[in-house]
Amino acid sequence: MNTINKWTIGLIIISLGLASCRKDEAEPVAKPSISGFEVGLQNSMTAYLGADLHLEAEVVAEGKISTIQLEIHSGEEVRQIALEWEFDSLYTKFSGLKNTTFHEHVDIPLTVDTGHYHVHFIVTDQTGQQTLVESDLHIEFPSDVQVPVISISSAPTNGQAFTNGQAIRIAGTVGDETALGGLLVALVRADQLLTDAQVSSNNSIVLVHTHEFPDSKNYSFDISIHVGTAQDFNNPSQTITWQSGEYYLLVKTKDAFGGNWTYSAHYPIQVTI
Repeated sequence: MNTINKWTIGLIIISLGLASCRKDEAEPVAKPSISGFEVGLQNSMTAYLGADLHLEAEVVAEGKISTIQLEIHSGEEVRQIALEWEFDSLYTKFSGLKNTTFHEHVDIPLTVDTGHYHVHFIVTDQTGQQTLVESDLHIEFPSDVQVPVISISSAPTNGQAFTNGQAIRIAGTVGDETALGGLLVALVRADQLLTDAQVSSNNSIVLVHTHEFPDSKNYSFDISIHVGTAQDFNNPSQTITWQSGEYYLLVKTKDAFGGNWTYSAHYPIQVTI
């Protein structure tokens, strides 16, 4: 009887092990999925020389994201009369996530050929599985030659002093007769000696940075930042290293179909930490 019981128990253990293996084999990790892939403003699949290209997608990966790769290369229809341009970037900042919204902007040089291009968007998960989506892209000469308009309704007085904990506030509107393409409201250290064109979300304290506008032609902002706060309002936010000295507020904006930039006046202030 003991021998039979031992054989019975052994068979049960083996059966459970086989069942477990079959269960594992029956439930493989799904490949990454990509939805809502947008190329260009409102998925127009169009970009303009000197402007930037909006790209967005929803990514879900049961096996967790390893990398996202974005490739842009020219099609046969592109006339090779200027610079043969390709873009290839591997994004690792999404690694380890099971789902994310990919939202990036790629600058289109003024010197590249216009015409037909191809876009490849590739998601690789941590099990090595890949999913690819593709899109056409047309790069064209700018069609909007009129610059946007900036109107400031509230700003610090010239040379106004701010200390720890005090709020620096600026408010206003931007507008374009066709469509807005981007807005940056930044606090810049004067000793950086940057031109307005050089000021970016990477070298300033960001109060507003957006390429998305509920009303494509007009956008209002009213934003403040407290001296000494640890993070700015960039996306993703950046750590602020405050220094005592002279700063100025700057608003810069561009249109969507020409990349024409316009800049506000400087609003100088004094910060004491």
